[in-house]
Amino acid sequence: MSELKLPELFGSRVFNEETMKERLSGACYQAWKRCVTDGASLELAAANEIAGAMKTWAVERGCTHYTHWFQPMTGFTAEKHDSFIAPAEGGRVILEFSGKNLVRGEADASSFPSGGLRATFEARGYTAWDPSSFAFIKEGTLCIPTILCSYGGHALDKKTPLLRSMEDVSRQAIRILRLFGDTETRKVTPCVGPEQEYFLVDKKMYNQREDLRMTGRTLFGAKPPRGQELDDHYYGAIRPRVAAFMKDLDENLWALGIYSKTKHNEAAPAQHEMAPVYTDANTACDHNQLTMEVMKKIAEKHDLVCLLDEKPFAGVNGSGKHDNWSLNTDTGKNLFKPGKTPSQNAQFLLFLAAFVKGVDEYQDFLRATVAFPGNDHRLGASEAPPAVLSIFLGDELDAIVQSIIRGTEFKEAGKRTLQIGVDAMPPIPQDNTDRNRTSPMAFTGNKFEFRMLGSSQSISGPNIALNTIMAEELQQFADQLEKSKNFQSDLEKLIKKVYTDHQRIIFNGNGYDDAWIAEAEKRGLSNLKSAADALPVYTAKKNVDLFVKHGIYTKEEINARAEIHIENYTTVLTIEARTMADMLRRQILPAVSAVTAELCERGWKKEQMGVSHKADDAVAREMGQLTDKLYAATEKMERDLSKIPADAKKAMAYSHDHLIPDMEKARELADRLEELTPAERWPFPVYSDLLFSV
Repeated sequence: MSELKLPELFGSRVFNEETMKERLSGACYQAWKRCVTDGASLELAAANEIAGAMKTWAVERGCTHYTHWFQPMTGFTAEKHDSFIAPAEGGRVILEFSGKNLVRGEADASSFPSGGLRATFEARGYTAWDPSSFAFIKEGTLCIPTILCSYGGHALDKKTPLLRSMEDVSRQAIRILRLFGDTETRKVTPCVGPEQEYFLVDKKMYNQREDLRMTGRTLFGAKPPRGQELDDHYYGAIRPRVAAFMKDLDENLWALGIYSKTKHNEAAPAQHEMAPVYTDANTACDHNQLTMEVMKKIAEKHDLVCLLDEKPFAGVNGSGKHDNWSLNTDTGKNLFKPGKTPSQNAQFLLFLAAFVKGVDEYQDFLRATVAFPGNDHRLGASEAPPAVLSIFLGDELDAIVQSIIRGTEFKEAGKRTLQIGVDAMPPIPQDNTDRNRTSPMAFTGNKFEFRMLGSSQSISGPNIALNTIMAEELQQFADQLEKSKNFQSDLEKLIKKVYTDHQRIIFNGNGYDDAWIAEAEKRGLSNLKSAADALPVYTAKKNVDLFVKHGIYTKEEINARAEIHIENYTTVLTIEARTMADMLRRQILPAVSAVTAELCERGWKKEQMGVSHKADDAVAREMGQLTDKLYAATEKMERDLSKIPADAKKAMAYSHDHLIPDMEKARELADRLEELTPAERWPFPVYSDLLFSV
């Protein structure tokens, strides 16, 4: 693949717009284009032509099968492969792929999480082609991005509500643009750039750790002599083995049309990051799912394992996925880029006001979209944003907002003094301040960086929420301003009122400081510290009403998603606790018991010889006491595992209140025993091996 030059390599495995122009008739290409831009239906004849061209293109590149590639509510992707062959006379086969095969497929919908939307005996589900997302080739199979819905029409995937939310925010944004005299824009698109953090560990060592294989993170591990204290790994020289992986990864991502742009070492040893170029939210979500999959497969080729868990190693930096979100018009304008003219500034301030208001009003739901067990190890741990939502605007933009609230003059640093009327706004530099790495929602010049996402999660849920919240606020503004008799005056009053009423959500300080948590409580901001606290807000009335009103979810669909997340919480903790118990029973306890016995025997022999055995005796005594406590902790954890309630919400609360303390206690004891046990006798690789071997 690397023999191709980058321009030819990029998108070489994608049936993209350029390929369609080459292989489709002009009429068919225009029909597809109208389908994507205007939502027009695609006639069967056009679908047949596209399918035929797609099949020919794929077969030329060695494909034998096709699949409808979709994103069920597992958070991963799914695919069922069908070959192109069809029987022909004389025992021969021909290759067939029709418009019907392209546009619709059937899947067993009962085997995916449905939150009660489907019963086991109600198996039928449908996949339907998403023409706005390009088909691609993966490992000899033509992959066609699709949605997944039930026989009754319920959305069973993460793509369908995302597409709904993108359409809705576009409609409401255009209403606002028309008020400012924009008659050209036909579509507003949420655009996203997700930064992907990950760890790389040696495959042989990984295979020796049951916790990594079963859960994706280490459940045991004493702190190594060295971690990230020297700050030498971040942006450091990339080691040859990792560099080879990154080169291979880039080439594979580029061939799939994924805009892999940045690669570097992250803060923790063995931690790295890949960041793509900003693109539309639908494509970004598809690409990020593909990126995570490709990362894992490419790592194996290099005898490595890619860990996407949020906290695979205690005591060092965890992994997140910063979600850079903005709104762009089809005329090339970023609606969150401060303008240089008075009218553009007024428009920017209104869109900014909508975002500020929306985050304040739906802060609890935004927190819930990033709530799951893995992320609980990061949020609020002085390495990621706190669990409290706030918005960072930067010094200059915040000063402008405060001057609007107070009705005072704004003095532009080193320049001129202006009265802050909406039409008297000075130009706002795009990079008007330093970045705040502790903020959950930071304005970074022309977009917002939602920093609370976990590295393993689909970015679909958080972006559905951002799109819908923005649509709601823009709709409220449009409803009010479209009735205005004095647009300029009413616009200024609206902007001032919104900033005044919702200024509590704006915070430019240190999010890691305990003083901020106390201040946030005084401001009335929510602090949902764990996923167990956050997930129930999915079904709060105001949140359900929001998504039902905008047609993003039905009431049944949002309740189903809440149920899936709540059940997943208990399932993940149960698997982790069972894995811990298994490792304790079969590996750690036998190993430390044997070492303790040997120390005791060696000490007895030394005593018979009249030789000092204080060291052996002290270590044996401490190990014996710790082993007894660890055995008791293991038994308690196993008892608590057997008592998990049947009710999903009660099970989640029980798991949080019982299993987590059980696992923390067992780990504390086991990690101390690791420190006392000879290195060659510990039953699996330790942190020093895992973090510094690649």
